[in-house]
Amino acid sequence: MNYRQLGQGPLTVSEISFGSWLTLAGGVERTQAIACVHAALDLGITLFDTANQYGAGEAERCLGDALRTSSKSRDQYLIATKLFNQVGDEPDKGCSAAQVAKQLDRSLQRLGTDYIDLYQCHRYDKETPLEETLEALDRAVHSGKVRAIGVSEWPADKIIAAAEISAARGWTPVTSSQPQYSLLWRKPEAAVFAACAQHGIGNIVYSPLAQGVLTGKYKPGEPPPEGSRAANPAMNITMETKGRQFRSDHLLATVAQLAPIAADLGLTMSQLALAWVLRRNEVSSAIVGASRPEQLAPSVATCGITLPDEALTQIDIILRDVVLT
Repeated sequence: MNYRQLGQGPLTVSEISFGSWLTLAGGVERTQAIACVHAALDLGITLFDTANQYGAGEAERCLGDALRTSSKSRDQYLIATKLFNQVGDEPDKGCSAAQVAKQLDRSLQRLGTDYIDLYQCHRYDKETPLEETLEALDRAVHSGKVRAIGVSEWPADKIIAAAEISAARGWTPVTSSQPQYSLLWRKPEAAVFAACAQHGIGNIVYSPLAQGVLTGKYKPGEPPPEGSRAANPAMNITMETKGRQFRSDHLLATVAQLAPIAADLGLTMSQLALAWVLRRNEVSSAIVGASRPEQLAPSVATCGITLPDEALTQIDIILRDVVLT
C-alpha cells in the first residue's frame, strides 16, 4: 500500500480506501461485511468512508463494530463520515449548525468512537448560509470530536468560496473533496480538480470502477452475472445516472475494448481503471467496495503502477464517445 497526504490537512490516507455505501448498509450478510473490513485493514487500507444516511445508520454501526473487533488500534485507521441527507424516516437534513451538532453526535454513537477523522458535508446545502456551516464544522474540530473537514460533490465555485471564507475567518480549512471520478466520468477535471489544487484540498474519489462496469464483468447482450451488483435489486439502484445507462450494450462493448490494453500491461481491467484514476496528483485516494474479502487484494496491488503514455492515448481514443466530461 502507498499513502498520500490529504490536501494540506493533518491526515495521511491510503491510496485505496474502503467504501461502505452498499455492502455495510445491508447489501451483504453482516459477518461477511465485517470480514471485508478486516481484510482491508490487513492489506494496509487505512481510510474507511461512510455516511449517516447509508442504510439509515446501519453502515456506520457495522463499520464501527468491524473496526472495534479488528486487531488494529484506533490510531491505525481513519474514519470518514458525512451529513446532509435524511437518515431513514427522520425529517431533518442539511448542514445547518444545529444539524452539524446533532448528526455528529449521532454518528459518533453509531460508530462507537470518540472522534471522527474526516467529517464531510455530503452535498452543498443551498438552504444554509455557507458561513454557518463552516463555523459549525470549525467548532466540531475545536471540540475534539473531528480532526479534519471535507465536502462531497460540491461544485468548484462553492469549494473556492469555502476555502476563502475559512481563510478570512481563521476557521478550520476544508482539506478534502469527494467527487465521482472514473474513466467514464471525468467531470471533476473541468474545474473541481483545479479549485482543489489551488486551495490545498485533496480528492477522495468514489466509483472509480463506474459501479463495476470497468471491471469487464458485464457483457453486452448478456444478463449480469449471478451475485454481481447489477443482479442485486438492493444494490443496482444507481447504475443509471441522469438517464444514461451505465450498462448499455454500446457502452459495455466499448469498455470491452480496454481488455487488450490491460492484458498487455499485465493488469486486470479493474487495475487499469484504478491506476488511471490514481495517476492524477489531485487524487489522494480512490474508494473501492467489496462484497467478498478476496476482492480487495487486486485493488491494493494497483498502488505504484504507472500507465505508459501510449496506453493513456489508446484509452482516450477507445472511450472518446462514451466519456462524460
